[in-house]
Amino acid sequence: MTATTRTETDSLGSLEIPADAYWGIHTARALENFDITKRPISVYPELVRALAMVKQAAARANRDIGVLDAERADLIDRAAQLVIDGRYHEEFVVGVIQGGAGTSTNMCANEVITNIALGLAGRPKGDYAYLSPIDHTNRSQSTNDVYPTAIKIAIIMAHFTAIEELDLLQQAFRAKAREFHDVLKVGRTQLQDAVPMTLGQEFNGFASTLTEDLQRQRDNARLLLEINMGATAIGTGITAHPEYARRVRDHLAAISGLELETATDLVESTSDTGAFMSFSGAIKRTAMKLSKICNDLRLLSSGPQAGFAEINLPPRAAGSSIMPGKVNPIIPEVVNQVAFSVAGADTTVTMAVEAGQLQLNAFEPVIAHSLLQSITWMRQAMRTLRVNCVDGITANRERLGAMVGSSVGVITALTPFIGYAAAAALAKTALLTGRNVADLVVEAGLMTREEVTKQLRPERLSGIEPITQTIPVIAPEDLP
Repeated sequence: MTATTRTETDSLGSLEIPADAYWGIHTARALENFDITKRPISVYPELVRALAMVKQAAARANRDIGVLDAERADLIDRAAQLVIDGRYHEEFVVGVIQGGAGTSTNMCANEVITNIALGLAGRPKGDYAYLSPIDHTNRSQSTNDVYPTAIKIAIIMAHFTAIEELDLLQQAFRAKAREFHDVLKVGRTQLQDAVPMTLGQEFNGFASTLTEDLQRQRDNARLLLEINMGATAIGTGITAHPEYARRVRDHLAAISGLELETATDLVESTSDTGAFMSFSGAIKRTAMKLSKICNDLRLLSSGPQAGFAEINLPPRAAGSSIMPGKVNPIIPEVVNQVAFSVAGADTTVTMAVEAGQLQLNAFEPVIAHSLLQSITWMRQAMRTLRVNCVDGITANRERLGAMVGSSVGVITALTPFIGYAAAAALAKTALLTGRNVADLVVEAGLMTREEVTKQLRPERLSGIEPITQTIPVIAPEDLP
Protein backbone atom coordinates (compact mmCIF):
# COMPACT_ATOMS: atom_id res chain seq x y z
CA MET A 1 0.00 0.00 0.00
CA THR A 2 1.15 3.58 -0.72
CA ALA A 3 1.78 5.70 2.37
CA THR A 4 -0.72 8.53 2.80
CA THR A 5 1.69 10.77 4.70
CA ARG A 6 5.36 11.55 5.02
CA THR A 7 7.14 12.78 8.13
CA GLU A 8 8.92 16.13 8.10
CA THR A 9 10.84 17.76 10.93
CA ASP A 10 11.70 21.32 11.88
CA SER A 11 13.11 22.99 15.00
CA LEU A 12 9.76 22.58 16.78
CA GLY A 13 9.38 18.87 16.14
CA SER A 14 7.83 16.56 13.54
CA LEU A 15 4.55 16.54 11.62
CA GLU A 16 2.83 14.20 9.23
CA ILE A 17 2.44 15.81 5.80
CA PRO A 18 0.08 14.47 3.10
CA ALA A 19 2.23 12.32 0.85
CA ASP A 20 1.06 14.01 -2.34
CA ALA A 21 1.50 17.58 -1.05
CA TYR A 22 4.29 19.63 -2.54
CA TRP A 23 4.30 21.88 0.50
CA GLY A 24 5.97 20.80 3.74
CA ILE A 25 6.15 21.27 7.49
CA HIS A 26 6.53 25.05 7.55
CA THR A 27 3.44 25.41 5.39
CA ALA A 28 1.61 22.90 7.59
CA ARG A 29 2.27 25.04 10.65
CA ALA A 30 1.03 28.11 8.80
CA LEU A 31 -2.20 26.28 7.97
CA GLU A 32 -2.70 25.63 11.69
CA ASN A 33 -1.73 29.12 12.81
CA PHE A 34 -3.40 31.30 10.19
CA ASP A 35 -6.75 29.68 9.48
CA ILE A 36 -8.33 33.11 9.26
CA THR A 37 -9.18 34.47 5.82
CA LYS A 38 -9.97 31.16 4.07
CA ARG A 39 -8.10 32.72 1.13
CA PRO A 40 -4.77 31.17 0.10
CA ILE A 41 -2.10 33.24 -1.58
CA SER A 42 -2.91 31.39 -4.80
CA VAL A 43 -5.91 33.71 -5.23
CA TYR A 44 -3.27 36.16 -6.43
CA PRO A 45 -1.53 34.28 -9.27
CA GLU A 46 0.77 37.24 -9.89
CA LEU A 47 2.20 36.85 -6.39
CA VAL A 48 2.83 33.12 -6.89
CA ARG A 49 4.52 33.78 -10.22
CA ALA A 50 6.60 36.58 -8.70
CA LEU A 51 7.80 34.32 -5.88
CA ALA A 52 8.87 31.74 -8.44
CA MET A 53 10.70 34.41 -10.43
CA VAL A 54 12.64 35.45 -7.34
CA LYS A 55 13.60 31.83 -6.58
CA GLN A 56 14.64 31.27 -10.19
CA ALA A 57 16.77 34.42 -10.23
CA ALA A 58 18.37 33.45 -6.90
CA ALA A 59 19.24 29.98 -8.19
CA ARG A 60 20.91 31.46 -11.27
CA ALA A 61 22.83 34.04 -9.22
CA ASN A 62 23.96 31.39 -6.70
CA ARG A 63 25.17 29.22 -9.57
CA ASP A 64 27.07 32.16 -11.08
CA ILE A 65 28.94 32.95 -7.88
CA GLY A 66 29.61 29.29 -7.13
CA VAL A 67 27.63 28.79 -3.92
CA LEU A 68 25.16 26.37 -5.57
CA ASP A 69 26.19 23.57 -7.88
CA ALA A 70 24.89 23.56 -11.42
CA GLU A 71 22.79 20.40 -11.00
CA ARG A 72 20.75 21.72 -8.07
CA ALA A 73 20.56 25.21 -9.52
CA ASP A 74 19.16 23.80 -12.75
CA LEU A 75 16.54 21.74 -10.91
CA ILE A 76 15.37 24.79 -8.92
CA ASP A 77 15.41 26.87 -12.09
CA ARG A 78 13.26 24.38 -14.01
CA ALA A 79 10.85 23.89 -11.11
CA ALA A 80 10.40 27.64 -10.70
CA GLN A 81 9.70 27.98 -14.41
CA LEU A 82 6.84 25.51 -14.13
CA VAL A 83 5.27 27.73 -11.46
CA ILE A 84 5.87 30.84 -13.57
CA ASP A 85 4.07 29.04 -16.40
CA GLY A 86 1.01 28.60 -14.17
CA ARG A 87 1.44 25.08 -12.83
CA TYR A 88 1.24 23.97 -9.18
CA HIS A 89 -0.39 27.21 -8.01
CA GLU A 90 -2.91 25.20 -5.99
CA GLU A 91 -0.01 24.11 -3.75
CA PHE A 92 0.47 27.66 -2.48
CA VAL A 93 -2.03 27.17 0.32
CA VAL A 94 -0.92 29.51 3.11
CA GLY A 95 -3.37 32.26 4.04
CA VAL A 96 -2.96 35.73 2.61
CA ILE A 97 -2.93 37.25 6.10
CA GLN A 98 -0.23 35.82 8.35
CA GLY A 99 2.13 36.77 11.12
CA GLY A 100 5.86 36.62 10.61
CA ALA A 101 6.30 39.32 7.94
CA GLY A 102 5.63 36.81 5.17
CA THR A 103 7.90 34.03 6.40
CA SER A 104 5.23 31.40 5.89
CA THR A 105 4.75 32.50 2.28
CA ASN A 106 8.49 32.35 1.61
CA MET A 107 8.73 28.93 3.28
CA CYS A 108 5.80 27.66 1.22
CA ALA A 109 7.48 28.82 -1.99
CA ASN A 110 10.73 27.13 -0.92
CA GLU A 111 8.97 23.85 -0.14
CA VAL A 112 6.76 23.70 -3.22
CA ILE A 113 9.56 24.57 -5.64
CA THR A 114 11.94 22.14 -3.91
CA ASN A 115 9.51 19.24 -4.10
CA ILE A 116 8.74 19.99 -7.74
CA ALA A 117 12.48 19.95 -8.37
CA LEU A 118 12.84 16.66 -6.51
CA GLY A 119 10.21 15.18 -8.80
CA LEU A 120 12.14 16.41 -11.84
CA ALA A 121 15.20 14.60 -10.44
CA GLY A 122 13.22 11.39 -9.96
CA ARG A 123 13.40 11.67 -6.20
CA PRO A 124 10.58 11.46 -3.63
CA LYS A 125 8.98 14.49 -2.03
CA GLY A 126 10.69 15.40 1.22
CA ASP A 127 14.15 14.17 0.17
CA TYR A 128 15.69 17.29 1.61
CA ALA A 129 19.05 15.67 2.19
CA TYR A 130 19.53 15.91 -1.56
CA LEU A 131 17.78 19.24 -2.17
CA SER A 132 16.87 21.44 0.79
CA PRO A 133 14.14 24.12 0.77
CA ILE A 134 16.32 26.31 3.00
CA ASP A 135 19.96 25.45 2.27
CA HIS A 136 19.49 25.36 -1.51
CA THR A 137 16.23 26.95 -2.72
CA ASN A 138 16.48 29.74 -0.15
CA ARG A 139 20.27 30.15 -0.46
CA SER A 140 21.53 33.77 -0.06
CA GLN A 141 18.00 34.88 0.78
CA SER A 142 15.76 35.96 3.63
CA THR A 143 12.03 36.43 3.76
CA ASN A 144 12.86 40.07 4.34
CA ASP A 145 14.20 40.57 0.82
CA VAL A 146 12.34 37.82 -1.03
CA TYR A 147 8.84 38.75 0.13
CA PRO A 148 8.83 42.55 -0.49
CA THR A 149 10.54 42.02 -3.85
CA ALA A 150 7.93 39.46 -4.89
CA ILE A 151 5.12 41.75 -3.73
CA LYS A 152 6.46 44.61 -5.84
CA ILE A 153 6.78 42.47 -8.94
CA ALA A 154 3.31 40.99 -8.36
CA ILE A 155 1.74 44.42 -8.00
CA ILE A 156 3.40 45.67 -11.17
CA MET A 157 2.26 42.60 -13.14
CA ALA A 158 -1.30 42.90 -11.83
CA HIS A 159 -1.19 46.61 -12.50
CA PHE A 160 -0.42 46.09 -16.20
CA THR A 161 -3.82 44.50 -16.80
CA ALA A 162 -5.60 47.05 -14.60
CA ILE A 163 -4.06 49.91 -16.57
CA GLU A 164 -5.26 48.29 -19.79
CA GLU A 165 -8.82 48.23 -18.44
CA LEU A 166 -8.56 51.85 -17.29
CA ASP A 167 -7.45 52.85 -20.77
CA LEU A 168 -10.28 50.90 -22.40
CA LEU A 169 -12.79 52.53 -20.05
CA GLN A 170 -11.65 56.06 -20.84
CA GLN A 171 -11.84 55.16 -24.53
CA ALA A 172 -15.43 53.97 -24.03
CA PHE A 173 -16.39 57.28 -22.43
CA ARG A 174 -14.59 59.14 -25.23
CA ALA A 175 -16.59 57.17 -27.82
CA LYS A 176 -19.83 58.16 -26.09
CA ALA A 177 -18.64 61.77 -26.05
CA ARG A 178 -18.35 61.66 -29.84
CA GLU A 179 -21.74 59.98 -30.14
CA PHE A 180 -23.39 62.66 -27.97
CA HIS A 181 -21.43 65.64 -29.31
CA ASP A 182 -24.56 67.40 -30.59
CA VAL A 183 -26.93 66.59 -27.73
CA LEU A 184 -27.62 69.82 -25.85
CA LYS A 185 -28.54 69.63 -22.17
CA VAL A 186 -28.71 71.72 -19.03
CA GLY A 187 -25.57 71.67 -16.90
CA ARG A 188 -25.86 71.68 -13.13
CA THR A 189 -23.90 73.12 -10.25
CA GLN A 190 -24.82 72.17 -6.69
CA LEU A 191 -27.67 70.14 -8.23
CA GLN A 192 -29.27 73.37 -9.47
CA ASP A 193 -29.79 74.31 -13.10
CA ALA A 194 -26.78 76.06 -14.61
CA VAL A 195 -25.78 76.90 -18.16
CA PRO A 196 -26.20 74.62 -21.19
CA MET A 197 -23.59 72.15 -22.35
CA THR A 198 -23.61 69.05 -24.52
CA LEU A 199 -23.92 65.54 -23.23
CA GLY A 200 -20.78 64.89 -25.25
CA GLN A 201 -18.87 67.42 -23.16
CA GLU A 202 -20.08 65.73 -19.99
CA PHE A 203 -18.90 62.30 -21.14
CA ASN A 204 -15.66 63.73 -22.45
CA GLY A 205 -15.07 65.07 -18.94
CA PHE A 206 -15.48 61.54 -17.59
CA ALA A 207 -12.89 60.30 -20.08
CA SER A 208 -10.43 63.08 -19.35
CA THR A 209 -10.47 62.63 -15.58
CA LEU A 210 -9.67 58.93 -16.02
CA THR A 211 -6.97 59.66 -18.60
CA GLU A 212 -5.16 61.84 -16.05
CA ASP A 213 -4.91 58.86 -13.74
CA LEU A 214 -3.29 56.62 -16.34
CA GLN A 215 -0.02 58.54 -16.03
CA ARG A 216 -0.36 59.06 -12.27
CA GLN A 217 -0.60 55.31 -11.74
CA ARG A 218 2.31 54.59 -14.06
CA ASP A 219 4.46 57.10 -12.19
CA ASN A 220 3.68 55.52 -8.82
CA ALA A 221 4.22 52.01 -10.15
CA ARG A 222 7.78 52.99 -11.06
CA LEU A 223 8.54 53.45 -7.36
CA LEU A 224 8.09 49.70 -6.98
CA LEU A 225 10.98 48.93 -9.32
CA GLU A 226 13.47 49.48 -6.48
CA ILE A 227 14.15 46.14 -4.77
CA ASN A 228 16.24 44.98 -1.82
CA MET A 229 17.37 41.55 -2.99
CA GLY A 230 20.71 40.82 -1.33
CA ALA A 231 19.71 42.60 1.86
CA THR A 232 18.93 39.26 3.56
CA ALA A 233 17.76 39.71 7.15
CA ILE A 234 17.99 43.44 7.87
CA GLY A 235 19.89 44.95 4.98
CA THR A 236 23.47 44.09 5.91
CA GLY A 237 23.65 41.24 3.39
CA ILE A 238 24.76 38.68 5.94
CA THR A 239 25.22 35.15 4.42
CA ALA A 240 25.12 36.57 0.87
CA HIS A 241 28.14 36.81 -1.48
CA PRO A 242 29.25 40.40 -2.27
CA GLU A 243 28.36 39.84 -5.93
CA TYR A 244 24.99 38.27 -5.21
CA ALA A 245 22.84 41.44 -5.05
CA ARG A 246 23.96 42.65 -8.47
CA ARG A 247 23.68 39.27 -10.12
CA VAL A 248 20.27 38.39 -8.68
CA ARG A 249 18.96 41.80 -9.74
CA ASP A 250 20.21 41.28 -13.29
CA HIS A 251 18.67 37.83 -13.52
CA LEU A 252 15.38 38.96 -11.99
CA ALA A 253 15.16 41.90 -14.39
CA ALA A 254 15.69 39.55 -17.33
CA ILE A 255 13.13 37.04 -16.05
CA SER A 256 10.44 39.59 -15.23
CA GLY A 257 11.11 42.00 -18.08
CA LEU A 258 11.13 44.88 -15.58
CA GLU A 259 13.74 47.63 -15.16
CA LEU A 260 14.57 46.69 -11.60
CA GLU A 261 17.07 48.63 -9.51
CA THR A 262 18.85 47.60 -6.34
CA ALA A 263 18.23 50.07 -3.52
CA THR A 264 21.24 52.20 -2.66
CA ASP A 265 20.58 51.70 1.07
CA LEU A 266 19.48 48.13 1.73
CA VAL A 267 18.89 48.75 5.43
CA GLU A 268 16.48 51.57 4.66
CA SER A 269 14.84 49.65 1.83
CA THR A 270 14.22 46.61 4.02
CA SER A 271 12.39 48.58 6.69
CA ASP A 272 10.62 51.21 4.55
CA THR A 273 7.34 50.49 2.79
CA GLY A 274 6.48 54.00 1.65
CA ALA A 275 6.31 53.00 -2.02
CA PHE A 276 3.35 50.75 -1.22
CA MET A 277 1.53 53.66 0.42
CA SER A 278 2.16 55.94 -2.56
CA PHE A 279 0.87 53.32 -4.96
CA SER A 280 -2.15 52.64 -2.77
CA GLY A 281 -2.96 56.35 -2.79
CA ALA A 282 -2.89 56.37 -6.59
CA ILE A 283 -5.29 53.43 -6.74
CA LYS A 284 -7.62 55.13 -4.27
CA ARG A 285 -7.57 58.34 -6.30
CA THR A 286 -8.74 56.46 -9.39
CA ALA A 287 -11.36 54.61 -7.36
CA MET A 288 -12.80 57.83 -5.97
CA LYS A 289 -12.95 59.41 -9.42
CA LEU A 290 -14.65 56.33 -10.77
CA SER A 291 -17.14 56.37 -7.90
CA LYS A 292 -17.97 60.02 -8.59
CA ILE A 293 -18.60 59.18 -12.25
CA CYS A 294 -20.89 56.33 -11.20
CA ASN A 295 -22.77 58.71 -8.92
CA ASP A 296 -23.32 60.96 -11.92
CA LEU A 297 -24.46 58.09 -14.12
CA ARG A 298 -27.01 57.08 -11.50
CA LEU A 299 -28.30 60.64 -11.22
CA LEU A 300 -28.46 61.21 -14.96
CA SER A 301 -30.37 57.97 -15.47
CA SER A 302 -32.69 58.40 -12.49
CA GLY A 303 -36.39 57.98 -13.17
CA PRO A 304 -37.58 56.94 -15.64
CA GLN A 305 -40.51 59.29 -14.94
CA ALA A 306 -39.79 61.20 -11.75
CA GLY A 307 -36.03 61.65 -12.11
CA PHE A 308 -33.51 63.29 -14.44
CA ALA A 309 -34.01 60.62 -17.10
CA GLU A 310 -31.40 62.23 -19.35
CA ILE A 311 -29.68 58.96 -20.26
CA ASN A 312 -30.64 55.31 -20.28
CA LEU A 313 -28.37 52.68 -18.76
CA PRO A 314 -28.59 49.19 -20.24
CA PRO A 315 -31.07 47.11 -18.21
CA ARG A 316 -29.06 44.29 -16.60
CA ALA A 317 -31.53 42.69 -14.16
CA ALA A 318 -35.01 43.02 -12.71
CA GLY A 319 -34.81 45.71 -10.07
CA SER A 320 -37.41 44.65 -7.56
CA SER A 321 -39.15 41.61 -6.17
CA ILE A 322 -42.26 43.67 -5.52
CA MET A 323 -42.36 46.52 -8.08
CA PRO A 324 -42.92 45.17 -11.61
CA GLY A 325 -40.84 46.73 -14.35
CA LYS A 326 -38.38 48.45 -12.03
CA VAL A 327 -34.76 48.44 -13.25
CA ASN A 328 -31.92 49.63 -11.03
CA PRO A 329 -28.46 51.03 -11.92
CA ILE A 330 -26.77 47.91 -10.58
CA ILE A 331 -23.50 48.27 -12.52
CA PRO A 332 -22.63 51.75 -11.24
CA GLU A 333 -23.73 50.61 -7.79
CA VAL A 334 -21.33 47.68 -7.71
CA VAL A 335 -18.49 49.90 -8.90
CA ASN A 336 -19.29 52.33 -6.09
CA GLN A 337 -18.92 49.49 -3.61
CA VAL A 338 -15.58 48.43 -5.06
CA ALA A 339 -14.41 52.03 -4.66
CA PHE A 340 -15.48 52.04 -1.02
CA SER A 341 -13.48 48.85 -0.47
CA VAL A 342 -10.41 50.36 -2.14
CA ALA A 343 -10.64 53.38 0.15
CA GLY A 344 -10.75 51.08 3.16
CA ALA A 345 -7.82 49.06 1.85
CA ASP A 346 -5.82 52.28 1.44
CA THR A 347 -6.41 53.05 5.11
CA THR A 348 -5.20 49.55 5.98
CA VAL A 349 -2.04 50.02 3.92
CA THR A 350 -1.40 53.40 5.52
CA MET A 351 -1.68 51.96 9.03
CA ALA A 352 0.47 48.95 8.15
CA VAL A 353 3.18 51.18 6.70
CA GLU A 354 3.21 53.32 9.84
CA ALA A 355 3.35 50.26 12.11
CA GLY A 356 6.76 49.09 10.91
CA GLN A 357 9.38 48.98 13.65
CA LEU A 358 13.14 49.33 13.51
CA GLN A 359 14.71 47.20 10.76
CA LEU A 360 11.57 45.53 9.39
CA ASN A 361 7.92 46.06 8.67
CA ALA A 362 6.15 42.95 9.91
CA PHE A 363 2.84 43.87 8.29
CA GLU A 364 3.65 43.41 4.63
CA PRO A 365 1.20 40.48 4.26
CA VAL A 366 -1.79 42.75 4.83
CA ILE A 367 -0.21 45.38 2.57
CA ALA A 368 0.16 42.79 -0.19
CA HIS A 369 -3.37 41.47 0.28
CA SER A 370 -4.90 44.95 0.36
CA LEU A 371 -3.12 46.17 -2.75
CA LEU A 372 -3.56 43.03 -4.82
CA GLN A 373 -7.24 42.82 -3.88
CA SER A 374 -7.77 46.48 -4.79
CA ILE A 375 -6.04 46.06 -8.15
CA THR A 376 -7.96 42.88 -8.92
CA TRP A 377 -11.34 44.31 -7.94
CA MET A 378 -10.71 47.60 -9.74
CA ARG A 379 -9.70 45.76 -12.90
CA GLN A 380 -12.89 43.71 -12.87
CA ALA A 381 -15.05 46.68 -11.88
CA MET A 382 -13.73 48.83 -14.72
CA ARG A 383 -14.36 46.04 -17.17
CA THR A 384 -17.94 45.43 -16.03
CA LEU A 385 -18.65 49.17 -16.07
CA ARG A 386 -17.40 49.41 -19.65
CA VAL A 387 -18.94 46.24 -21.06
CA ASN A 388 -22.17 46.09 -19.07
CA CYS A 389 -22.94 49.78 -18.83
CA VAL A 390 -21.04 52.50 -20.69
CA ASP A 391 -21.01 50.83 -24.10
CA GLY A 392 -24.80 50.58 -24.04
CA ILE A 393 -25.75 54.04 -22.72
CA THR A 394 -28.24 55.97 -24.84
CA ALA A 395 -29.42 59.57 -24.65
CA ASN A 396 -33.00 60.75 -24.19
CA ARG A 397 -32.56 63.39 -26.87
CA GLU A 398 -36.13 64.72 -26.95
CA ARG A 399 -36.29 65.16 -23.18
CA LEU A 400 -32.92 66.89 -23.11
CA GLY A 401 -33.94 69.22 -25.91
CA ALA A 402 -37.17 70.12 -24.17
CA MET A 403 -35.37 70.80 -20.90
CA VAL A 404 -32.92 73.16 -22.60
CA GLY A 405 -35.74 74.93 -24.41
CA SER A 406 -37.57 75.64 -21.19
CA SER A 407 -34.51 76.40 -19.10
CA VAL A 408 -33.88 79.97 -17.96
CA GLY A 409 -30.21 79.04 -17.81
CA VAL A 410 -29.89 79.72 -21.53
CA ILE A 411 -30.29 83.42 -20.87
CA THR A 412 -26.71 83.41 -19.54
CA ALA A 413 -25.59 83.13 -23.17
CA LEU A 414 -27.39 86.40 -23.92
CA THR A 415 -25.90 88.46 -21.08
CA PRO A 416 -23.06 89.83 -23.28
CA PHE A 417 -25.80 91.36 -25.46
CA ILE A 418 -28.52 92.45 -23.01
CA GLY A 419 -26.60 92.79 -19.74
CA TYR A 420 -26.81 90.90 -16.47
CA ALA A 421 -29.59 92.96 -14.89
CA ALA A 422 -31.92 92.68 -17.86
CA ALA A 423 -31.19 88.98 -18.13
CA ALA A 424 -31.97 88.46 -14.44
CA ALA A 425 -35.28 90.28 -14.79
CA LEU A 426 -36.34 88.23 -17.78
CA ALA A 427 -35.20 85.01 -16.09
CA LYS A 428 -37.46 85.82 -13.15
CA THR A 429 -40.38 86.44 -15.51
CA ALA A 430 -39.71 83.16 -17.30
CA LEU A 431 -39.73 81.24 -14.02
CA LEU A 432 -42.96 82.87 -12.87
CA THR A 433 -44.82 82.47 -16.15
CA GLY A 434 -43.23 79.36 -17.60
CA ARG A 435 -42.67 81.19 -20.86
CA ASN A 436 -39.79 80.63 -23.25
CA VAL A 437 -36.78 82.87 -22.58
CA ALA A 438 -36.11 83.50 -26.27
CA ASP A 439 -39.66 84.76 -26.80
CA LEU A 440 -39.37 87.14 -23.85
CA VAL A 441 -36.10 88.60 -25.12
CA VAL A 442 -37.55 89.20 -28.58
CA GLU A 443 -40.79 90.68 -27.19
CA ALA A 444 -38.75 93.04 -25.02
CA GLY A 445 -37.07 94.31 -28.16
CA LEU A 446 -33.65 93.49 -26.81
CA MET A 447 -32.65 91.26 -29.72
CA THR A 448 -34.16 90.17 -32.98
CA ARG A 449 -35.38 86.63 -33.47
CA GLU A 450 -32.49 85.99 -35.83
CA GLU A 451 -29.95 87.24 -33.29
CA VAL A 452 -31.44 85.15 -30.47
CA THR A 453 -31.60 82.08 -32.65
CA LYS A 454 -27.97 82.52 -33.65
CA GLN A 455 -26.73 82.93 -30.08
CA LEU A 456 -28.78 80.02 -28.77
CA ARG A 457 -27.45 77.52 -31.28
CA PRO A 458 -25.98 74.41 -29.60
CA GLU A 459 -22.46 75.36 -30.74
CA ARG A 460 -22.70 78.71 -28.96
CA LEU A 461 -24.51 77.47 -25.86
CA SER A 462 -21.95 74.75 -25.25
CA GLY A 463 -18.98 77.03 -25.84
CA ILE A 464 -17.79 75.09 -28.87
CA GLU A 465 -18.19 78.22 -31.01
CA PRO A 466 -17.05 81.45 -29.30
CA ILE A 467 -18.98 84.70 -29.28
CA THR A 468 -17.64 86.89 -32.07
CA GLN A 469 -19.70 90.03 -31.65
CA THR A 470 -21.81 91.93 -29.16
CA ILE A 471 -24.67 94.40 -29.43
CA PRO A 472 -25.37 97.37 -27.17
CA VAL A 473 -26.43 96.46 -23.65
CA ILE A 474 -29.88 97.69 -22.60
CA ALA A 475 -30.43 98.76 -19.01
CA PRO A 476 -33.37 97.21 -17.13
CA GLU A 477 -35.10 100.60 -16.76
CA ASP A 478 -35.20 100.81 -20.53
CA LEU A 479 -37.12 97.56 -20.91
CA PRO A 480 -40.55 98.07 -22.55
